[in-house]
Amino acid sequence: MAAVIVLFILLLLAILRVPIAISMATASIVGLWMVDFSISTVIQKMFTGVNSTTLMAIPGFVFAGLILAKGGIAKYLIECIQSWIGHTKGGLSVVTVVTTMIFASISGSSPATAAAIGAIMIPMMVKAGYDKKYTMGLVATGGTLGILLPPSIPLILYGSVSEESTGKLFSAGILPGILLGLCLIIYAVAVAYKKGYGGLEKVPLHKRWKPTLVAIWGLIMPVLILGSIYSGVVTPTEASFLSVLYALIVSFFIYKELTWSKMKEILMESINTTAMIFLIISSALVFGMFLTLEHVPQGFASWVSDSGFNKWTFLIVVSLLFFVLGMFLEPTAIILITLPIMLPIITALEIDVIHFAIIMVINMELGLITPPVGLNLFVISGITGEKIEKVMKGVVPFFAIFIFVLILVMVFPQISLFLT
Repeated sequence: MAAVIVLFILLLLAILRVPIAISMATASIVGLWMVDFSISTVIQKMFTGVNSTTLMAIPGFVFAGLILAKGGIAKYLIECIQSWIGHTKGGLSVVTVVTTMIFASISGSSPATAAAIGAIMIPMMVKAGYDKKYTMGLVATGGTLGILLPPSIPLILYGSVSEESTGKLFSAGILPGILLGLCLIIYAVAVAYKKGYGGLEKVPLHKRWKPTLVAIWGLIMPVLILGSIYSGVVTPTEASFLSVLYALIVSFFIYKELTWSKMKEILMESINTTAMIFLIISSALVFGMFLTLEHVPQGFASWVSDSGFNKWTFLIVVSLLFFVLGMFLEPTAIILITLPIMLPIITALEIDVIHFAIIMVINMELGLITPPVGLNLFVISGITGEKIEKVMKGVVPFFAIFIFVLILVMVFPQISLFLT
């Protein structure tokens, strides 16, 4: 009975647009009060739950991503890639996808990737004759690579909850991320040929080296950060703050585009974003504590077993569930709410936990471009000044690509497990 009441409160608050962290905390506290649980234990759980070395990587990558977006690195990456492939058919759309892939492998954040690349590429593509609706959809979709390619904040959270190696989870995201990026490039080129989108004027070969040398600091950053993790030199948490130090040095002393006034904005935005994520985490931990007391994970596992679900049926049903949840919740909340319930079932059905992480994150990517609360839709709307409805129409054609990649990753687990 308590579980039903808690679920009702959570849904009611979500419908009323109360922030998800407040909704989860309120519903959980009511449920725990009904089962006569000490409120002091709830507070202790909220604080001890976020006191994690693994989770400390989140503020580091958030801070680094914002520095990259506003310190010139994103701009010079675009200029470099544009000089090499901007003249090809649909070249600007290819530049957009490739740049989002590189930026994603540095920042770990989808909204940051969409904002940094979109602010530069959308006006440029529209000026070159690209349809604005298509352009907004491409950037919003490409931005989602920020949570699949390492270093991914959702994968850090997944590792914290499942107690799996963050390094292995990062490795698992590389090939699916590249596959999704290649599919977006193929689609972008096909659209360019169909609609006659041309490229920019071809840059002579001898003039391409200057923007490449300028952008080299951004190009080697993913190698430096991810290489240090996979070689065992640093942990993902240490790598997150190494990326902050590197981004600060490059933006302040090499590009000289980061000012103290910009730093104030970056710090404020970084604090706000990190606080939001950690409040969701602490609230979700209390929610998970309530679910454990009410034996909800065990009950759900028994229901799946009694229903005769096999591995494939379960993955299909879960993907549909994630799609619906993605329409209303952020990736952080979905992972923290559902994963503790799913883990016993994943184990029982002999699904690899790391493989499931990638399936989950691809579904989260779809949620980032699905209304009514798709974060990337709001980011692109804010950049362009267009209504959410128009951005959403531009995103719709890309849904098929996500579903195609999701099916491939489901059917062929080695796509995600080969590098782990």
